[in-house]
Amino acid sequence: SYRLPVDPQEMNSKSSTAAAETPILLVPYMWIGDFVRCHSVIRLLKARFPQRPVDVLTTTLCAPLLDYMPGVRKGVVWDLPRKRLALAEHKALARRFALEGYGSALVMPRTWKSALAPYLAGIPERTGFAGEVRFGLLNDIRFGEKKLPRMIDRCGALALPKDAAIPVEWPKPELRVPPSEAAEWRAKRGLTQDGRPVVAFAPGAVGPSKRWPVSYFAELGRSLTAEGFSVWVLGSPAEAPLAKEIVEASGPHARDLTSTDLRNAILAMKVADACVSNDSGLVHVAAAIGTPTVGIFGPTSPWHWAPLNPLAAIIETKTEVDCRPCHKPTCRMEHHRCMRDIPATQVLAAVHRALGRLPVPA
Repeated sequence: SYRLPVDPQEMNSKSSTAAAETPILLVPYMWIGDFVRCHSVIRLLKARFPQRPVDVLTTTLCAPLLDYMPGVRKGVVWDLPRKRLALAEHKALARRFALEGYGSALVMPRTWKSALAPYLAGIPERTGFAGEVRFGLLNDIRFGEKKLPRMIDRCGALALPKDAAIPVEWPKPELRVPPSEAAEWRAKRGLTQDGRPVVAFAPGAVGPSKRWPVSYFAELGRSLTAEGFSVWVLGSPAEAPLAKEIVEASGPHARDLTSTDLRNAILAMKVADACVSNDSGLVHVAAAIGTPTVGIFGPTSPWHWAPLNPLAAIIETKTEVDCRPCHKPTCRMEHHRCMRDIPATQVLAAVHRALGRLPVPA
């Protein structure tokens, strides 16, 4: 279990004294990786306030993750529009919040509308960074967000009292997936246990700049199946074209497991012996499950964006690329060398090391 860096009695905020057992609402980022990262915040809250239930606002997409997060009482599933205010929907969500009697709300996103429903619900303590001038919507406003370089530092700071020091180490996210549930999923999908170790691929990412070329994934898949592995390709329907190319190149021991349901990927990663993923939401899922994971980081900085959970290997190009790190969705230099200069052989060797296997002689 996680231990707080200082005595909990020294960290009490008004929420712990005025509402010692009221539930806490967490409003996290709704990208998969950031949603997983916010489990660190849940663990921190449970260490500070063990008597207070913690609920999490979630989208339909991210909701399956909550079933495997220790410390969560329940999720409030609500799909708010991204690009418009939708005041009526925020009012309806506020009525839903009011039924739960929340004493505190932690609002991770810095947008104005992310704080609206907690305000309309009358939640007594509403904590978040100033963001889009949210004075009034929040009544426990924090500053200095830009001085915290990592997302986990920004999220975790909101679970601490004002001006508390950022701890050297945060509690790590954890996804506890019952082996029996994973085995039942495997049987229902007809994924027989034939003695071949399974390597799961997550070739998708937000924007093509963060994607290792699909032809390289295909080469890796072809090598792995030739060595006696099975390859499962995971992702959303948006990754189906990538999966098709990888499976066709890898042969009959490769499967396209892309799906609209994130639970499919969660259970597949629990079953898999190893995972190879771009810097995407699924690298956080695999790492939090505990599957040996090889993370490929091209334009982005692993120090900023890799999971807190240890990875079996972090793969970066050995070529000096002046434009790295970069957070553009497409390569502004057009050469994409940060990814193209990572050969499949380098990732294959990392998979071998992750599984404790020696390379198969040519």
